[in-house]
Amino acid sequence: MIKLNKISLASIGLYVGSALFLVGFWAYSQGNSTLNLVGFFYGFPILLGGFAFKSSEVIPVPIIVQESEAVVALRKLQETPTQKQLRKDVTRYRYGIKAHLDEVLEKLGMSPTDQERPVLIAIYEEISQEEATKGHYSLVLRFHSPLMGFDAWTQKQEKLTRFFGPGIIATVTELENKEVDLRLISEKPVVSAS
Repeated sequence: MIKLNKISLASIGLYVGSALFLVGFWAYSQGNSTLNLVGFFYGFPILLGGFAFKSSEVIPVPIIVQESEAVVALRKLQETPTQKQLRKDVTRYRYGIKAHLDEVLEKLGMSPTDQERPVLIAIYEEISQEEATKGHYSLVLRFHSPLMGFDAWTQKQEKLTRFFGPGIIATVTELENKEVDLRLISEKPVVSAS
């Protein structure tokens, strides 16, 4: 099944606009004025719209670990509205923004300039293994943060928890290559099968 959020509106505009525009040129050379008008008057604006969308397009973030059945089942029980919205927003094409979560990082004081802003490069879901939240659903956002050190991330950890809450505990983990994992862990209690 084709997921509509996985289709680029910019690409559709470019393909459809180009096809109509080329049909307009062909019709002009054949002396078909009706088809010529359709090609030019519809094709050209659609083509321009495709270019406009392409210039402001932010592609979906890849999911680097495929979800298991256990994670999906836990997600259904514990996922917060914030986690759900984040997961859906970053895994679809977006338009009119600079980068995924650019406004969020700006509000948190983690984006002094466009060059210093950490870039969301991947996401995945897991079952938390941390002692305080063992067995809880966790959405992990992986950032490339070359100009913002890990100290800045740890200083913002409480603010991240408050911002993404309620019902979420935010933790940060430093990785290699100046990457940081931001875990958004559900606080909902683990439901035991008794």
